Amino acid sequence: MKWKTLALSLPILLSGLVIVALIKPAREYMADSNGSELYQKNCATCHGANLYDGGMAQSLLDGVWQFGDGRGYVTRNIKFGIPHIGMPSYEKTLTEKEIEDIVDFLYSQETAAGAKKPDPPKMIETLDYEIGTEIWVDNLDIPWAIVFLNENTALITERPGNLRMVVDGQLLPEPVAGIPEVLAEGQGGLMDVNIDPNYSSNGWIYLSYSHALEKKPAEKRPAAMTRIVRGRIRDMKWTDEEVLYEAPHETYRFTRHHYGCRIVFDKKGYMYFSIGERGAQEQAQDPTRPNGKIHRIYPDGRVPEDNPFADVGLPTLYTLGNRNPQGVSVHPSTDEIWAAEHGPLGGDELNLIRKGINYGWPEISYGKNYNGSILTEYTRKEGYEQPALYWKPSIAVCGIEFYQGEAFPKWNNKLLVTALKYEEVRLLDIEGDRVMHQELILKNFGRVRDAGMDPEGNIYVVVNKPDRIIKLFPIGER
Repeated sequence: MKWKTLALSLPILLSGLVIVALIKPAREYMADSNGSELYQKNCATCHGANLYDGGMAQSLLDGVWQFGDGRGYVTRNIKFGIPHIGMPSYEKTLTEKEIEDIVDFLYSQETAAGAKKPDPPKMIETLDYEIGTEIWVDNLDIPWAIVFLNENTALITERPGNLRMVVDGQLLPEPVAGIPEVLAEGQGGLMDVNIDPNYSSNGWIYLSYSHALEKKPAEKRPAAMTRIVRGRIRDMKWTDEEVLYEAPHETYRFTRHHYGCRIVFDKKGYMYFSIGERGAQEQAQDPTRPNGKIHRIYPDGRVPEDNPFADVGLPTLYTLGNRNPQGVSVHPSTDEIWAAEHGPLGGDELNLIRKGINYGWPEISYGKNYNGSILTEYTRKEGYEQPALYWKPSIAVCGIEFYQGEAFPKWNNKLLVTALKYEEVRLLDIEGDRVMHQELILKNFGRVRDAGMDPEGNIYVVVNKPDRIIKLFPIGER
C-alpha cells in the first residue's frame, strides 16, 4: 500500500447541500486517546475508516494533496477547516495535542508521506484545446524559475543555488559555474532568472537571490536581503557580473522568508523586481525600507529620476504595501505590470501595479493570521488599492506569466497563474483591470512554482515535489 495524499477538504455534497460531519466535544475523549481513535471518531465518517475507502469525501490516500502538501497545511486544514467546501473547523472541539495526534497518525501509516506524485495524463482537455503533456526535465533540486534563451536552450534556477541549462531537451549534468553564492536557508536561495529584452545582441542574464552579509561575532546568523545581479554565460561559466541592486545593509533582516522575487522588463526600458516584506509586515508601509515593495530601475542599475518615493524614501521604490509578490508579469499588449502576492491565511492577491500606489499590506487584507486570529478589521480603507482579484482561501499563488505564442493562439494575452498549495495552473481572462474568467488547466501533479514559454509558445510548468518541469503542448482545438 503506497501513501498517496491528504484530501482533507474535498466537496462533501449531497442533493446540492453541504454536509458537515458531526463532531463530538473534545472533552469527551479520554486523556490517552491516540490518533487512530481520534481519526475514527472525527474523520472516518467522511474520509473512510481505512483512509482509502472514502465516505462523503474522498479517500485520504487517493494520490492528491488538494489543499497543501505538508504537515503544516494538514494541521491548519484540520484546525481551521475549509468552509467553502464543507470541511469543518475542529479548533473548538479538539485540543492542539489531539490535532497533532491525528496528523501523526496520518503520517505514521505504512505509506508515509512524501510518496511520488503520479505523472500527468498524456492528454488534458481545456475549454479551447486538447493539450499533450510530457515530463520535460526530471530530478531537479527545488526548481524556482525558467527562461528560454532561444528555441533550443533554457535556463532553470534551483533554489539551493544552482543555475542549470537544458539543451535540446536534455539537462546538462553540471550547473553553470561561478554564479553568486546564495543564502539557501528557509525560503531563501537562488530565485528568478530572466534575460535582457536585447539578449540576442548583449547577452545579459539577470538573477535574483538571497544575499547574506558577513556574520558579526554577536550574531547567531547573518542578516540577509534580496539582491539583483546580471552577467553573461560563456562556456558554462558566469562572467561579467554586475550588481544592479543591493539594499542598504542596515535594512537587511535575520528572518529567512518572504524574499520575493521576480524580475520583468517593460517596453519603455524599465526593469521591475519585487521584494517580500521579510516577515516584518509593518515595514511594507515604510518607504525607507526595501521590503514589501515593487522596485523600478533601468536594466543597467540606474534609477529613474521620476520614481515616486525618492523624496521620502528609497529611490528605487515604485509601490508600497506588497506582502510577498512571487509573481510579476508584463501584459504583452498594454505593457502594464501585474503582480501576484501571497496572503496569510487567506487573501492571496492579483494586483495591477501602478506608479506610487499603496496596495495596503498589512493595513487591509482579506486574510487572517496563521493562528486564525484577526490580522486587521479592514478589507477596504481609503488610500489603499483593492486587488483586481483575491483568493480566499489562499491558493499560495506563485509565478504568473502572460501567454504569448503560436502554440495556443486563443490564449494570447491571457494570464497563466501558478499555485503551490493548491498544486495548479489557472488561466485568467483579463479585460482592462478586471478578471473576467478563470479556468483550471492543470492540477494535483506537484506544487507549481512558475510557468514559462519557449519561442513557439509551448508552456513549461515548474513543479516542486516532485522537482521537475512539465511541458504542455497543443494536440488539437476544441
